[in-house]
Amino acid sequence: MIRQTLETISGVSVYPLISFSIFFIFFMGLIIYVISIRKKYIEEVSHLPLEEESIQNQKGGYPHA
Repeated sequence: MIRQTLETISGVSVYPLISFSIFFIFFMGLIIYVISIRKKYIEEVSHLPLEEESIQNQKGGYPHA
C-alpha cells in the first residue's frame, strides 16, 4: 500500500537524494569541526567537571545539593 501511494507522487525519487545530501553534509561538517578543534580547548573542557567538584568540596558543600 505504501509503495503504491509513493508511486503516485510525482518526483518522489528526489527525496532520498535530498535526505542523503543533508545527512552527508551534516556529518562531513561535524568531522571537519572535530578535526579542527584545538587540543588545548578539549583538555580545558574535559577538566571542568572535576574543577567544579573540587570547588564545591573546598566550600564544604555537595556538588548536587
